Amino acid sequence: MSDLADTGADTGADTGADTNSGGATQAAPRFSIRAQYIKDYSFENPNAPASLAPSDEKPAIDVNVDVGAKPLGGVNYETQLRITAQAKRGDMVLFVAELLYGATISAEHFPAERIEPLCLVEVPRVIFPFARRLIAEATREGGFAPLLIDPVNFAVLYRRKLEARAAEQEKAEV
Repeated sequence: MSDLADTGADTGADTGADTNSGGATQAAPRFSIRAQYIKDYSFENPNAPASLAPSDEKPAIDVNVDVGAKPLGGVNYETQLRITAQAKRGDMVLFVAELLYGATISAEHFPAERIEPLCLVEVPRVIFPFARRLIAEATREGGFAPLLIDPVNFAVLYRRKLEARAAEQEKAEV
């Protein structure tokens, strides 16, 4: 888990203050989710009604999750959670579900080095259940059993991004 796990989503209440060694008062870091929204959402059932026929063959389901973030100015940021799910039975595509789910946040009193983990780990952790529900509803409404995506460890995804970034920098230096 990230070092930001103790921040939680802000409810608007004052979180108090920390004192540093100089005796001065320093506000505690806190973030709040200002909005959550669907940026793009689609469900395709390209082979219906054949794709809905009963079968003893279990479908292969491929789910991909990615996270991105960008500054919006000042202490405001946007996090985007992209979920893509595809189910196949043999060569037949049963369904494709795609969701780009966003959230805007306000991150007050965060050191610069903690903003990226906040946007790529903590915010996705908070908004993931909402995105997961949308994918489940889309597959159910498409005539299939709801696709309940397993919880995602966003800290692991973030570490992989950092490792890939470091490998790219290493390559560029050679």
